Amino acid sequence: MVLLAVASCPRRLARRSRSAIAAALTVLLIQTLIVWNFSSLDSGDEQRGGGGSREKRDRGSHRDEPRLGHEQQQRRRGAALHNQALDGYFSHRPKEKMRTDSNNENSVPKDFENIDNSNFAPRTQRHKHQTEQGKKPLSRQKEHLKKKLALEEKMKENSLLEKNSNEVLHYVGDPSKNLTSANLKDGYRSTKLHHTKKTGNSSPEIKYELPPKCEITGKEAISALSRAKSKQCRQEIAEVYCQHKQGKLMPEKVSRLCPLEGKANNNVQWDEDSLEYMAANPVRIAFVLVVHGRASRQLQRMFKAIYHKDHYYYIHCDKRSNYLHRQVVQFASQYPNVRVTSWRMATIWGGASLLSTYLQSMRDLMEMSDWSWDFFINLSAADYPVRTNDQLVAFLSRYRDMNFLKSHGRDNARFIRKQGLDRLFLECDTHMWRLGDRKIPEGITVDGGSDWFLLNRKFVEYVTFSNDDLVTKMKRFYSYTLLPAESFFHTVLENSPFCDTMVDNNLRITNWNRKLGCKCQYKHIVDWCGCSPNDFKPSDFHRFQQTARPTFFARKFEAAVNQEIIGQLDYYLYGNYPSGTPGLRSYWENLYDEPDGIHSISDVMLTMFHSFSRMGLKRAEGSLHTDGENTCR
Repeated sequence: MVLLAVASCPRRLARRSRSAIAAALTVLLIQTLIVWNFSSLDSGDEQRGGGGSREKRDRGSHRDEPRLGHEQQQRRRGAALHNQALDGYFSHRPKEKMRTDSNNENSVPKDFENIDNSNFAPRTQRHKHQTEQGKKPLSRQKEHLKKKLALEEKMKENSLLEKNSNEVLHYVGDPSKNLTSANLKDGYRSTKLHHTKKTGNSSPEIKYELPPKCEITGKEAISALSRAKSKQCRQEIAEVYCQHKQGKLMPEKVSRLCPLEGKANNNVQWDEDSLEYMAANPVRIAFVLVVHGRASRQLQRMFKAIYHKDHYYYIHCDKRSNYLHRQVVQFASQYPNVRVTSWRMATIWGGASLLSTYLQSMRDLMEMSDWSWDFFINLSAADYPVRTNDQLVAFLSRYRDMNFLKSHGRDNARFIRKQGLDRLFLECDTHMWRLGDRKIPEGITVDGGSDWFLLNRKFVEYVTFSNDDLVTKMKRFYSYTLLPAESFFHTVLENSPFCDTMVDNNLRITNWNRKLGCKCQYKHIVDWCGCSPNDFKPSDFHRFQQTARPTFFARKFEAAVNQEIIGQLDYYLYGNYPSGTPGLRSYWENLYDEPDGIHSISDVMLTMFHSFSRMGLKRAEGSLHTDGENTCR
């Protein structure tokens, strides 16, 4: 019995030691995995540079801080906060691919009051209308913004400008040198921004050759300064902000010249038999086409649908669309009544540059003595006619003294708030920067709606050449406005001597779908949220056949999305194409043209093109090459 007991002891000890060794190995493996996991996350976050992952890394790193010295902890926290500042001053702009989109749309759909721009308010201020927001649970986006607000309170010692967010930016300069509104833009071109670094713990100070004469305290202006890329843009932001702060930028009061007390209520009639009424002197139309991108085939098809020898066509091609510009110049040279602008602007969504494009086009048309036109109509390549030219001419000849604009048709105060008319904006670096609040001028009624319109020649001449108080101050006011083309002509017309000629209808159908079009898709180029209409599909064709109100154009149409609806419209207006016409059910765009250079396409597209070329050549050689025949090679 003793021998058996002695023999069982080693066995128990061996089993215990094996269990202990297995437990130790398990703990060691887990520790190794945890260390590897944290190191891989840290390196992955640095490569991606994402704001959200960086926040997680910062939170995770606090667990190891007790092991570090106090000085090391401070250095790590400062580096983390500085990295957050480099992400864009806690900007609301998402980390997405930068893309400038110049297709300006009407941002006021039928239910525009449901769009929420409160997340674009200054980030340390309480949102307005909290009672309305309190009824709804916070979305993920608002919870994320709430976390950023808490983080920003901890960041008072760091920013991209190395200044406190509540601290003033000081500018050193001669106060005797004042920039007037006349030479303000010229001053922007000649000024240069200089940075001087200070030693020690002090922050660097920004200096200007022609400095603004104010202290920049507005959070939105400071945020814009921190995010602007070029020195010239930062100079413009500072100068405009100071001009506005000193009360020298915006008009306080504007004279109303309309004899009516309210808005004109002109009703126009339309029926399918209106073609029978043809005036002895039919109107002639000046079509202004504002186009961009590379969809030259779509543009030429739309041009063919609206072309008539009695009308005139003035085409502006975006400054960044060189391929399309070459195509436009080529086909415009074949027509005596088609011209291309000698100047080009880079128009962005919501930018003030679109209004400048229209005003300059109007001036050019008024100065063309050989073009005698009666109506100004603006179109894009995404538009298409839904009535024939004869029907359009017959209708406008009956109402040749009217101006056709679509108003928002709702409470003005709500429209002003949702449209951002009470905010100061500046366009530079292909971006619309929000710089702060402003007041609507007294004495006039502000109106707005769609930026697609039909204006008669008398009103165009008034807007172009008049120097009265209304036109001069409204041009100044809307030079610093988001989506100015959606409000400038409405406001001027409603307060001008031509106010009785306004018709609340722009003769168009727009395909609005708020759930698809109001997703703030332009936040990377505007400090605001807006909406854009959607593309028509074949199921929408019945909407073009309505006769309740006069409509002659519709938008938007994208051949790259659906070309069948365009074919349906062509057949409905002009009959079917001849049999055998190529390309009726296919669509393509030129992604690369030799004059643009190899750098005009991305590396991804270049790799794909090379791959397809090699595959095509290999397939051709294998399928066509036979014994004794070597022509394919």
